[in-house]
Amino acid sequence: MRRREFITLLGSAAASWPLKARAQEPRRIRRIGVLMALSEADRGAKALLYEFERGLAESGWTDGSNMLMDVRWTGGDVDLMRKFAKELVTLNPDVILANSTPVTLALQRETQTIPIVFAIVGDPLGSGFVASLAHPGRNITGLGVFEASIASKWLDLLSQIAPGFSRATFMFNPDTAPYIPSFLLPSFEGSAKSLKIMGTAVPVRAEAEIEAAIASAAREPKGVLIVRPDNFMDKHRRFIISQTAKYAVPAIYHLPDSARDGGLISYGSDFGDIFHRAARYADRILRGDKASELPVQLPVKYLMIINLQTAKALGLSVPPALLVTADEVIE
Repeated sequence: MRRREFITLLGSAAASWPLKARAQEPRRIRRIGVLMALSEADRGAKALLYEFERGLAESGWTDGSNMLMDVRWTGGDVDLMRKFAKELVTLNPDVILANSTPVTLALQRETQTIPIVFAIVGDPLGSGFVASLAHPGRNITGLGVFEASIASKWLDLLSQIAPGFSRATFMFNPDTAPYIPSFLLPSFEGSAKSLKIMGTAVPVRAEAEIEAAIASAAREPKGVLIVRPDNFMDKHRRFIISQTAKYAVPAIYHLPDSARDGGLISYGSDFGDIFHRAARYADRILRGDKASELPVQLPVKYLMIINLQTAKALGLSVPPALLVTADEVIE
């Protein structure tokens, strides 16, 4: 064999070696951690996780094929959130989905390097998760659950469905929703002032305090209630609804299930859409984007559910214009 032919043959073979080596390498399986603030027994919570999985599938990620998903459910238990946050970080996933403010806080305490995508966080800036909404700047980004102005929307809807009230009570748990005083209450108080009504914020941490707050709202003629959504309130959803029925207090909620379970009206962001969009951020991070460079997104879809049975029990007549704009009416 001539020397030139030998060198050409050797060069061709060498060029093919990396390709063959890559072909023989096993495909890397990516790992995604999921920490849910809700209970696994909650059908609505499972539906949210399904939306996240569906969004991943649309981007080409399938559990058990090219990625593995480690899911932990906490049922609103803050101690479990901290325990499972530590456990998931130990697994060293490529990205973690964090559901709620306390869950994101628990994960933030455990890692400053693993990318975290939060879903359904009230005030990511005020909670210290990001440096700014446009430029998070750290290992955390995601999707907020509402804008501060939603408090005025809740009051506006109550004024339409239960006109003539003179006081509005804003009920929340400061332990599971610590951002309320600085993020939502200014909007609530400003709106109450413009409506010339008394606006009262009442912190609650137990069922006895919930009943006391609702009973107090009932003692004031034409009193109404705003139930701030968080893990605590959702956990006690049915109790809250039973007490508003007992004391005949018109109340507005964030979660659709509250109206479906007997609450008067719910208005809030579409959680399923938020989880579906969170999957797109997880996909971008898995493909190389940095969480620090992905801006925090706000809700784009809202849902309003009206329960006519409850309205009738409270002696309220729902305006036709409000019924037309509702996404669901329970008769």
